[in-house]
Amino acid sequence: MVDDVGRGGADDVLVLGEALVDVVRTADGVVTERPGGSAANVAVALARLGRPVRFATAYADDERGAVLAQHLEAAGVDLAGDPHVLARTASAQATIGTDGSASYTFDLDWRLGPVEVGTPRFVHVCSIGAVTAPGADDVVAVLESLPATSTVLYDVNARPAITGTGPALVEAVERVLRRAHLVKVSDEDLEAVYPDLASAAAVERILDLGPRTVAVTRGGDGADWVSAAGTVSVASEPVRVADTIGAGDTFAAALVDALWDDVDRDPAQVLAHAARAAAVTVGRPGADPPWRHELA
Repeated sequence: MVDDVGRGGADDVLVLGEALVDVVRTADGVVTERPGGSAANVAVALARLGRPVRFATAYADDERGAVLAQHLEAAGVDLAGDPHVLARTASAQATIGTDGSASYTFDLDWRLGPVEVGTPRFVHVCSIGAVTAPGADDVVAVLESLPATSTVLYDVNARPAITGTGPALVEAVERVLRRAHLVKVSDEDLEAVYPDLASAAAVERILDLGPRTVAVTRGGDGADWVSAAGTVSVASEPVRVADTIGAGDTFAAALVDALWDDVDRDPAQVLAHAARAAAVTVGRPGADPPWRHELA
């Protein structure tokens, strides 16, 4: 749903998507619950970096929802509408492997209430919230209502465990790709969405749909910035891995942060900033993105 009469200004970022609680089981069997969700992680990361953030999301008026609300408030995230539109707050069972990688199973309902769209400088959309019915239609309606001055970043962040794969996922992803200016995608995302295409061909497919740039992350192998001007690559930051929860979300948030004052900034600088921020998150448990002073 869209509410055009909003309080957002041209100097903020509107984040659209899911918030949930990560129920994390480590390799030694210890279980903890932490606030998370791809879009929520992005909103928190941007707020910690000092950017004004409004977040359109959904959770229940229950115990886990209260945890999410407190987490967002502590980071300085404002809400772009009433999130209490669900019967229960969503959760993700995250199992951490011995290498720090995370696999997920989800208990999730997704929709949006009315959103105060305003005139944001950037809009970030990502993951489950962009492709899961019925909320995906709400997300697309917001994207279609944006002023021409807003720059849209879409982090594909595919989650086959809940979205599945195949033609339906491709259709849902491409519906959002057509409305994005910048796309962040991992090599695993490319394989999930376009299993029959080599990585370079999949990126070309994305560019053909309209985005100006695709930022491809490759885990420990670095990241690429691909546009009509060519490809720029940077190495990953060396880090002792605690787990990978929230790493890609932090990378995406840091892209917005790096481009805040200049969308034509040197791509190598943009990627290096994002890699540095993601390395901080990888180095500590859970989705715990850095504050601005930690990147100084």
